[in-house]
Amino acid sequence: MTFARRTLLALALTASASAAVLFAPVVQAQDRKEITIGATAGSNIEVLRQGIKPLLEKRGYTVKLVEFNDYVQPNIALAQGALDANFFQHITYLNRFREDRKLDIVDVVQGPMAPFGIYSKKRKSLADVKPGDRITLANDPANLAHGLALLADQKLLTLKPGADPIRVTEKDIAANPLNLKLQPIEAAQIPRTLDDAEYAIVNGNFAISSGLKLTDALLLEKTPDHYMLVLAVKGKDKQAPWTLALADAFRAPEFKAVLVQKFPGYARPAFLQ
Repeated sequence: MTFARRTLLALALTASASAAVLFAPVVQAQDRKEITIGATAGSNIEVLRQGIKPLLEKRGYTVKLVEFNDYVQPNIALAQGALDANFFQHITYLNRFREDRKLDIVDVVQGPMAPFGIYSKKRKSLADVKPGDRITLANDPANLAHGLALLADQKLLTLKPGADPIRVTEKDIAANPLNLKLQPIEAAQIPRTLDDAEYAIVNGNFAISSGLKLTDALLLEKTPDHYMLVLAVKGKDKQAPWTLALADAFRAPEFKAVLVQKFPGYARPAFLQ
């Protein structure tokens, strides 16, 4: 074999090896059939268990669900690779968390959520509110803003003119005529405050996981679009075949049927109405 032919052969083998390395991850992604999804306790993980997991299993996937009781660890676990996806947060929370922590996680598709509600064991309605009543609400920035906006909608507080309702804090309260005592605490713990506080603003999933019914609420909000939950994945996985299969499951008529039958009263994005 001449030197020239040996050189051409070596170059061809090198190119073939490089191509194999280049395309190996794609093949692995296409062949992947196991998906680990994290969700918070209560309605969020039950929606996955009863509505999404069966659809994916019909398509040949093995689905593992991991339950969380806070709003921090699901995104950390996703970014670190312990999860492939999570379903527990709205886009406002995801964007802020991603920016604060410098994480490459992105939203894929919207899904249903158990709506925020105002609950009480001491008052029969919001009309019974009295000066100095204590109200517990979530302490993480996105859900604190959500709670404050809900109180403003019910005319119990007034927010400063021009304040962004999805970013407000207690510093944005312009008037609190009844001198209501606001007590922000960890969202999962709020249902436990119902024996002491006059009112509690409870995230729907934690209301259900604590044994409350949506019909127990004095008020259920009409959930705005920016508070619908989103499925999140790592940025590099947004177009992976298994991610697209997940998104398809959320849009499937079979999933909508499960929501109608088993999750009445849940807020749903327009395509699931």
